Amino acid sequence: MRSLCLGGLWVAMSRDRVLVIDDEPGVLRFVSRALRAEGVEVDTADVGADGYQMALSQAYRLVILDLVMPGVDGMTLLKRLLNHRPDQAVLVLSCLTDTRTKVRALDQGAADYLGKPFALNELLARVRARMRVSPVRDGVLLRAGDFVLDPVRHEVTTSTGTVLLTRRESALLGELIQNAGRSVSKVRLLAEVWGYDFDPETNVVDVYVRRIRQKLGVGAISTVRGVGYGVDL
Repeated sequence: MRSLCLGGLWVAMSRDRVLVIDDEPGVLRFVSRALRAEGVEVDTADVGADGYQMALSQAYRLVILDLVMPGVDGMTLLKRLLNHRPDQAVLVLSCLTDTRTKVRALDQGAADYLGKPFALNELLARVRARMRVSPVRDGVLLRAGDFVLDPVRHEVTTSTGTVLLTRRESALLGELIQNAGRSVSKVRLLAEVWGYDFDPETNVVDVYVRRIRQKLGVGAISTVRGVGYGVDL
C-alpha cells in the first residue's frame, strides 16, 4: 500500500485493488470470491452512496458497478465518480442489457459493460484486460509534428505551451501519434483505447476527438472521411 495525491488530497492506493458496488449480496459474494481467487484485493459496497465515498477515498484499479440500486442509482454514481476521477476505470455489471443503456454508460465514460446474468470466465477476462492497462513507463515520449506527448503525465507540449489531458484523451492521442501519417479507424481506436471487442454503437471516439481539438486546436487531429482520424508527422 502506498499513497497518492489526488486533487490535493492524499489517498490510499493499491495496485491490484478492485471495488465492487452492487446491492445483491449473492453477486457481491460470488464476484469478490472469484476475484480474490485470482489474487486481487477486493472491497465491496452494497449501497451506492457508500461505494461512491469508498471510490473517492482510495485509488482503485477498477470499479465494478451495478446500475439498478436503491438510493443513488448506478448511472448517477458513474457520472459523479467520473466527474471527480476522469481516469477511473469502471466496468458496469448490470441486468440492463438494452443498447440504449449500454451506449449511455459508455458515453458517460465507463470502460466496459457486461450484462447479467454473466459467465464468470468472461467477467474475469474483462477484469484482467482492464487491469493490464497500465501507464507507459516513465521517460517514454511520443512525438509527431509539433506535439510531444508524455503518456505518463498525460501532458502535451506544443510550441505554445503544455496542455493537460485526461488519461483517455492521452491514450487516444498516443495511439494516433504512434500511427502518425496514417489514418486510424474508429474500430481500431475503440479496441486499442477502450478495449472494445464489439461495436458499441456509440460516438465516443468523436466526442473525445472533439475534446482534444478544443484543448489543442482544431488542426490537432485530422478527419479521414469514411475511415477515421490521424495526425501529421
